[in-house]
Amino acid sequence: MPTTLLVWFRNDLRIRDNEILHEAAQRADRVLPVYCFDPRHFAKGRWGFDKTGPFRAQFLIESVADLRGSLQERGTDLIVRQGPPEDVIPELVKAHDVTGVYVHKEVGTEEEDVEQAVEQALAPTDAVLQYRWGKTLYHADDIPFDTDGIPKVYTPFRKKTEKQASVRATFPAPDALAPLPEGLDAGAIATVEGLGLKPAAIDDRAVLDFTGGETAGLERLQQYIWQQDLLKKYKKTRNGLLGADYSSKFSAWLAHGCLSPRTIYEEVKRYEDERVSNKSTYWMIFELIWRDFFTFITRKYGARLFYQSGPMNRAIDWDENPEAFERWATGTTGFPFIDANMRELNRSGFMSNRGRQNVASFLSKNLNLDWRLGASYFEAKLLDYDVGSNWGNWAYNSGVGNDPRNRYFNILSQANRYDKKGAYVKHWLPELQELPADKVHTPWELSDSEKSMYGLHGGGYPEPMIDLEASYERLRNG
Repeated sequence: MPTTLLVWFRNDLRIRDNEILHEAAQRADRVLPVYCFDPRHFAKGRWGFDKTGPFRAQFLIESVADLRGSLQERGTDLIVRQGPPEDVIPELVKAHDVTGVYVHKEVGTEEEDVEQAVEQALAPTDAVLQYRWGKTLYHADDIPFDTDGIPKVYTPFRKKTEKQASVRATFPAPDALAPLPEGLDAGAIATVEGLGLKPAAIDDRAVLDFTGGETAGLERLQQYIWQQDLLKKYKKTRNGLLGADYSSKFSAWLAHGCLSPRTIYEEVKRYEDERVSNKSTYWMIFELIWRDFFTFITRKYGARLFYQSGPMNRAIDWDENPEAFERWATGTTGFPFIDANMRELNRSGFMSNRGRQNVASFLSKNLNLDWRLGASYFEAKLLDYDVGSNWGNWAYNSGVGNDPRNRYFNILSQANRYDKKGAYVKHWLPELQELPADKVHTPWELSDSEKSMYGLHGGGYPEPMIDLEASYERLRNG
């Protein structure tokens, strides 16, 4: 009897290094590739923000379309549906005598709830939901820790994992796949409007024209590493703020699974063999292991990651101040370095790693606002949202996560170090364009006559919303 297996795509929108597609293609006569636009992903979250904003929705739509194109080139198609997977998948299973459903395991609580719902919906059928692990650089079965034993701190996790585990080889893309059953409608890919969102155009000042999909991800990989030869100086430039190439920008394609971390790893190792091996090439791998760490932390702590006290269960008396949060979110705090980063996020869906750490520290430490507001806002806005990386990093930077030192950032020191001439601030805050470099990060220090001269008198740029030094004094005193 011919066998049919269903491959349920989620955050693994690629055909290369995709274990579930590779294995199903080898085991079955026919594969049904399926993607569900789950309406829950486009609803409002607990804090009232879209769970997926228009920038990420557009990137996702492009990624699904690219996956469909890759499958069509191999003789089949991607079945696309709008609806909960626990409704869609059992219907396909029953209609086409599917004997098994393959899916990559996720770690977020909401993702796991959907997995359980699909398992339950499949129970009356003969099809079994079969999990594989494809999210991290190091396979979950290979790291030298069980889930409960994942260290609280990154360095011991990294050192022991590097010493005792190996990175598995990538899986090749299938050469050809059997066509879909005759009469099966592949379905239309959703639009941003169809998902209930208002389309938004990315600002021309954005660092990169992010296009979703494995094809664009592989192009970026080749461009950054090989064509522009930028990997050799990654460690030196990664804290930049302006332009496409101060960092790799692989994160959006990683988050949607258009690129796997192992694909990036193999390119880094090939680059080390063929061109140069140095601290920068290692640092790319170092960052991929950070991503692994937060994935396994999410798996370990589950719902605790989303508690107010965070995974480390640290009780903090957060303030409630909707007006203060609104000024942070809209980039009107009166602190140019914070405001520039937030405006970049709002208008492009992206922010540098340096910027993310600073705005998170400012919200949770200087404003003393519940860190989960910021994490949820980022979830709505970021092109490269990943549940573990986003919530893990927010907890880390807010004093309730895996930072053993519970540090905070000095915003002005950071601004003067990483944007010494104010080029980044002026890029996103044109109202400060005429300020000299030594004034651009502290416009409140200008005299009234200087404010008038630079067009800031009478509301050209907001006054600081807090006494910054007083907030640092509070933090220093515990």
